[in-house]
Amino acid sequence: MSQMSDFFAPQAFEANVAECPVEGKIPPGLNGAFVRVGGDWAYAPKHADDSVFNQDGYVSRFRFRDGKVSYKGRWVETERYRNNRAAGRQLYGYYRNPYDCEPAVAHVAEPWRNTAANTSVEVHAGRLFALKEDARPIEIDPITLETRGFHDFDGGYSSQTFTAHPKIDPVTGEMLTFGYEATGLASDDLFFYVIDRAGRVTRETRLKVPYVSMIHDWAITEKHVIFPVFGYVTDMERLQAGKIHWTWDSTVPTWYGILPRDGEARDVRWFKGPNRAIVHTFNARTVGDTVILEAPIFETNPFPFFPFADGSKWDPVKSRSLIRRLTFDLNSKDDGCSEEVLFPGQAVVDLGRVDERFMGRDTRYAYTSFNDDTKPLDRDRVGTGVRRITNSYGIFDLKDRTMRSFFAGPTHALQEVTFIPRHAGADEGDGWLLGTASNYAEMRTELVIVDALHPEDGAVARVILPFRSNVQVHGRWYGDDQLDFG
Repeated sequence: MSQMSDFFAPQAFEANVAECPVEGKIPPGLNGAFVRVGGDWAYAPKHADDSVFNQDGYVSRFRFRDGKVSYKGRWVETERYRNNRAAGRQLYGYYRNPYDCEPAVAHVAEPWRNTAANTSVEVHAGRLFALKEDARPIEIDPITLETRGFHDFDGGYSSQTFTAHPKIDPVTGEMLTFGYEATGLASDDLFFYVIDRAGRVTRETRLKVPYVSMIHDWAITEKHVIFPVFGYVTDMERLQAGKIHWTWDSTVPTWYGILPRDGEARDVRWFKGPNRAIVHTFNARTVGDTVILEAPIFETNPFPFFPFADGSKWDPVKSRSLIRRLTFDLNSKDDGCSEEVLFPGQAVVDLGRVDERFMGRDTRYAYTSFNDDTKPLDRDRVGTGVRRITNSYGIFDLKDRTMRSFFAGPTHALQEVTFIPRHAGADEGDGWLLGTASNYAEMRTELVIVDALHPEDGAVARVILPFRSNVQVHGRWYGDDQLDFG
């Protein structure tokens, strides 16, 4: 199925739905908003083989209040989006390469100005941000979803870039974050930050990475932070030649930089592992002098739109991720680490979550999507163009290594799941799974709500949009106690 046709055709409109139809019943007390961001081609790409990560940012919000749900969707009005709109066409070339843009908008010295802000959202210190790792955060009005512009934390944030995956410490309320390529294109600078509850930068640590790499996600513990550096590489020669930002180098090792949260650059320790891709993580913890990381990890290049440096062809089988546990001994005299597959043979989507009340601490459950090929697929109604179906949410018990699941239906594909505790004091695992599903047969988007204790019972509610919404990258739930959504 082409990304420019059928269910994945550009949505090309903003939307307001005052009250969405609901099948089932919204759980009582579920008041807040599920905010999601993704990409949509407002203007067709210059290159047919460009990355979908280059699409214009589109932010949307399902607002829950007293059993009713409304919906709003808006373009993130970045400089890039406004320039394209004024020109009426695409001015920007390959993903994250200003040398392939039209000269008037290239911004080679300030590449962050070209961001599409299309990857993730975060709420901190009363502000809602749209994030992409190639730029600083863009603030979004949580009520209107209007774009307010770049935010630099009152001048305290120096990096040109900001991860799409900052972490909020559930005890201190601090936001831990970083930027790679922090001083410009293909730079080996990584800046780590601590930002307090009020939104003030309280710590900046400047590091060098072993080689310039995509560092999309990372992990924190109570005492440490972990930066994975892996096989997506780039350099100025590549960019100046007008190529897409990343290429996959299967010859380089994976490095894991472990830094004490209160440490200086000299305190970082780099551990080496085999060539892997760690695009997202679940969680990590420090146990004595050991750091343990759990994540869905790929054996090779997961994305077909980023080419292999040696000319190899993308392999859809090898591009699937498995849940692994990595263990780092801080007292060891060598730079190795151990790796264990927790659910052998069970491929998962690497967009996963944990109960974020336990971020950086010991957790039992990881939540992510997968395709259960024992479940029915209505191929006649889905259509033959759909290649991969992700029909189930999995609740993976990292302690006893069992799994329970929710099946979305024979014509549905699930996007990223999030976990919402049933109430503030609920035990880990007691709550709701929530996320959007693409109903290919009806050409519409549905928001499903599942009891995490009884996923096999099916959805307790489905919020129906009367159209297909653009596909998100990441979405987050925020309660009314975290932000005023109006």
